[in-house]
Amino acid sequence: MVQKAFQDFYPDHMAHCYGCGRLNEYGHQIKSYWDGDESVCRFQPMPYHTAVPGYVYGGLLASLIDCHGTGTAAAAGYRAENRDMDSEPALRYLTASLHVDYLKPTPLGPVLEIRGRVKEVKGRKAVIEEWILVDGVVTVRGEVVAVQVPDQMVRDLLKEKDERRKKDE
Repeated sequence: MVQKAFQDFYPDHMAHCYGCGRLNEYGHQIKSYWDGDESVCRFQPMPYHTAVPGYVYGGLLASLIDCHGTGTAAAAGYRAENRDMDSEPALRYLTASLHVDYLKPTPLGPVLEIRGRVKEVKGRKAVIEEWILVDGVVTVRGEVVAVQVPDQMVRDLLKEKDERRKKDE
């Protein structure tokens, strides 16, 4: 059996994020999984993810920390409730705070390994510590504070957007 990524469980209306949305054809479409008590994601930067020749653009690195962190938060929320990720209601977390420390330049070429560890899950809040490794060397550290977003809130936002679009037509 092939393990599904955390992001593969997101309902369609919540699967459009540039970093982690499986339905965003232009996005990164990252995939995060449990590896024991840590989460892991692997990402291959492309030549256009360049900061200076030979090194990865910092915005991409922050995006990877961000989206891997919210995915890990969602998976941790399910674990805290002792239920499967395909159970209802769907849990989805969004970033409330993002902190990124760039420890050394991240070389462009090798696959990046993004790892996370749950520091806290309390109520609707999850805190995830993360790091990016290249060939076993940590180049970036980060922390995401993620907040569970009620599904109805997202549906209401989408409904408002559709109503504005129709009004403008």
